[in-house]
Amino acid sequence: MIEDVSRETLERLTTLAELLRKWNPSINLVSRATIPDLWDRHILDSVQVYTAAPHVHGDWVDIGSGGGFPGLVAVIIASEKQPDVKFRLIESDQRKCVFLKTVLREIGLQADVTSQRIEQVAPLDADILSARALAPLDRLLDMAQRHLTPGGTALFPKGRQWRNEIADAQLRWRFQHDVLPSKTDPEAVILRIKEIEHV
Repeated sequence: MIEDVSRETLERLTTLAELLRKWNPSINLVSRATIPDLWDRHILDSVQVYTAAPHVHGDWVDIGSGGGFPGLVAVIIASEKQPDVKFRLIESDQRKCVFLKTVLREIGLQADVTSQRIEQVAPLDADILSARALAPLDRLLDMAQRHLTPGGTALFPKGRQWRNEIADAQLRWRFQHDVLPSKTDPEAVILRIKEIEHV
């Protein structure tokens, strides 16, 4: 999935992995049980979120960025593939924001890191909005409707309960969606969502 990236991009992803292993014991960026499988569970999983974007341009907002998945991975891949994309990573935990800024400094890339709850952030007019393991789809659509441009796309990786989440969300929302099978987990998918509106 990342065979076609440069050595520099691979080195940046490796730096992210090394820093995450170093920081994780003190601020719990990801579940400790997933650390041995970090590349598949977190990095490659985030790469496929990036590749699910229909056309990467403009402003990309990642909410609940935590340990940088998928936001930091998207920043790293885009620096080679689409360097004009502007990224904003939103994370309410100040310590995790320090981690995100540290990784960006170490890899020599730029993104705006905002330490704030997404509900308190003014509308962002994002072309792409991503979130991983943050909230049920119904709540994510609230955030997406507020922060996406009218033609924007939301990208939400979801686990084995994704069908139930869609059914629950459709009680309150109308939206166009594509279901993309995960390449790292046979029970997971990426939901690519557009045209979100209240029922």
